[in-house]
Amino acid sequence: MNAEAALLAPFVTKKQLVGTAFVHLDGCLHATFSTKDFASALELVNRIGEAAEALNHHPDVRLGYGAVSLVLTSHDAGGVTARDVELAARVQQIADALGAEARPAHPTRYDIAIDCTDADAVRPFWRVGLGYTEVTGDDGVELVDPRGLAPKVWFQHMEIARTERNRIHVDVYVPSDDAEDRVAAVLEVGGALLSDEHAPDWWVLVDVEGNELCVCTAAF
Repeated sequence: MNAEAALLAPFVTKKQLVGTAFVHLDGCLHATFSTKDFASALELVNRIGEAAEALNHHPDVRLGYGAVSLVLTSHDAGGVTARDVELAARVQQIADALGAEARPAHPTRYDIAIDCTDADAVRPFWRVGLGYTEVTGDDGVELVDPRGLAPKVWFQHMEIARTERNRIHVDVYVPSDDAEDRVAAVLEVGGALLSDEHAPDWWVLVDVEGNELCVCTAAF
């Protein structure tokens, strides 16, 4: 594999991104910058576009009044590579030169997990009801929003059906640096820790009625 196309884990990019606004989560680098008005935000986007063209590597950009948000990823490699880190550094240089200020980046991803004994039997119900499409992912056949907006739905196989608790729970993915703070905040508002057996990969938390939330981090 080309060195530029080799996937980089968050613990690697964390050091490389020091001094930039970018945070690594879920195979992407995320950043948001504030500017004084729409014209200055547009100028920032135009300058980033020029740099992206020069590097032949292009970010997803969201432009608003006094705000620019970016997501960098190498689609051909399926995650973050050296190309993204290089572009992130260049974007930061441009933002600094134009006086754009970094906003705190707290990217988050939400998944919905459904416990079941026969995923093939229940999946069509959720696919049609949600208007989703099927893809093959890390957890077998999953359902995704074709617009790329709503949470992914995945199916957790149970040998014996669980009847003593809710069989649907939410997974929230946060950057590794934010995970323990998120867990602590949930506990502070009345949640309880059900299991930290797999921490720091994920913690299982419950609300006062026993509904589960998993706070997760991601390897890439």
